[in-house]
Amino acid sequence: MQSTAAKVDRYVTFEGIECDDYARQVVVYIRDCLADGDRPSAWQDYFERKLIENAGMGQDELFLVGSQVNYIRELFEHYQHAEGLDLLDKIEEECC
Repeated sequence: MQSTAAKVDRYVTFEGIECDDYARQVVVYIRDCLADGDRPSAWQDYFERKLIENAGMGQDELFLVGSQVNYIRELFEHYQHAEGLDLLDKIEEECC
């Protein structure tokens, strides 16, 4: 008999879903993109400002990612950041 792991349903519980960890990693990826001086993005200033504002308001990374998901997607697409795009999809599916 084959065992199948049950998928966690965010509408039931966030237990077992590492949303905060995922969001922290997305912010790391955003910072990596911003540090790429060879291919600056039109989103550079925007995200530098948003990261400062988010910290100043005392908001966590999940708040930032959840409220900026479409803009983050554009940033990651600009940098062809496949890992960032995959993780962003995972956050949208599991955490938002």
